[in-house]
Amino acid sequence: MADPKPNQPPRPQLVISPDLEPVYTNVVRIAHSPAEMVFDFGRLLPGEKTAHVKARVMMSPISAKLLQRALAENLAKYEKNFGEIKIPAGGSSLADQLFNPPGTPENPDED
Repeated sequence: MADPKPNQPPRPQLVISPDLEPVYTNVVRIAHSPAEMVFDFGRLLPGEKTAHVKARVMMSPISAKLLQRALAENLAKYEKNFGEIKIPAGGSSLADQLFNPPGTPENPDED
């Protein structure tokens, strides 16, 4: 990692507990109030209608905005190394694409 810029404090060291279990998710529900953003990460298995929430992350709106920036930067790096991530085209909304995957009763024409 490069040295921090002269006017920036050093980044905190992240300590990951050895018993921390990784969580795979393919669904996220986002809610917010004026003071916080809430991300419920879940897993929806093919053919099921219920997504089971596996983790809840809460953060301030400014932290969520910084997360958005970090995700954009890292996705750009990923695509530079591995190619463009293609999002399926269609008339459905982003929420429909996330919560009604192809082949579900809500999207029967897609497989």
